[in-house]
Amino acid sequence: MGLDHYKILGVDRNAKDDDLKKAYRKLAMKWHPDKNPNNKNDAEAKFKQISEAYDVLSDPQKRAIYDQYGEEGFKGQVPPPRGGASGFHGGAAQFRFNPRSADEIFSEFFGFSSPFGTAAGGGMGDAAAGGSRGGGARFPGGIFGEDIFAAFGGGRRGGEASAKKAPQIERTLLCSLQDLYKGTTKKMKISRDVMDSNGRLSTVEEILTIDIKPGWKKGTKITFPEKGNELRNLVPADLVFIIDERPHGVFKREGNDLIVTEKISLVEAVTGYTVQLTTLDGRNLTIPINTIISPTYEEIVQGEGMPITKDPSKKGYLRIKFQIKFPSKITPEQKAGVKRLLAPS
Repeated sequence: MGLDHYKILGVDRNAKDDDLKKAYRKLAMKWHPDKNPNNKNDAEAKFKQISEAYDVLSDPQKRAIYDQYGEEGFKGQVPPPRGGASGFHGGAAQFRFNPRSADEIFSEFFGFSSPFGTAAGGGMGDAAAGGSRGGGARFPGGIFGEDIFAAFGGGRRGGEASAKKAPQIERTLLCSLQDLYKGTTKKMKISRDVMDSNGRLSTVEEILTIDIKPGWKKGTKITFPEKGNELRNLVPADLVFIIDERPHGVFKREGNDLIVTEKISLVEAVTGYTVQLTTLDGRNLTIPINTIISPTYEEIVQGEGMPITKDPSKKGYLRIKFQIKFPSKITPEQKAGVKRLLAPS
């Protein structure tokens, strides 16, 4: 029966299309002539066997003939199935298999025919010339050596090429201070390209759910693995949302602390002042201050700052600063009265 195409690819007779592709990918990369410059003749013969085996077994009609008649089915010794088969010619009693070249199959599978940059010999130099066949990737320089594996993933596992990952995609997620204080859930609608088993791209829409945790800070990153566009020979990029904080009309955040500035008169600074605040979660705070308030004075309230992410039951400080409004002018009588009030006893 001659060469056994199943044994050449290392698959069983029930192998599916994905099994064939995986086996071809591994063996074609291993036995490509440009990958074996010190054993080029043997490698080329092996490479052609691998390519022919994949060509036959990946075509349902050719595979049916091979399974029924073996290689004799490709030598005109038996009739083809009804309606003929792709890659054959001749009459009902005389037909022959027209195998595709190993370069053509490799180029169709990977998108380029010369991954290792050797332009000489048998038309294996498309990539080295800066071009590609079948709409594949273009690579600069033409000499890659082992870098072909970087094109499919930056490394090998168990002798197989793994796909290179596309650079991550970063998007800003603007949140209010209330969102970051209380926590919330945001729904993000995205559109991305996905590829089916035949390599055809289509655009799909997806809803991503992001649970904002109480106390998250500006710069916090939320990663959705491989939610970028699917591209040939690339693992989709990670989609990363980066928290940004929308300015608030009353509070300013510094780490886990909340800062508020109260505008008060000189009289209030000297005689006492009561701070009235509505918190970020809607509570009303009343904070009496009975001491003299200087321009640098801060009132510190424990447990009324931002939640601490690692332990949301704990909070930072509420720091109340003061902006004192001094009178633009006073009468002589007022000035004398102030002196009497503030004169050392």
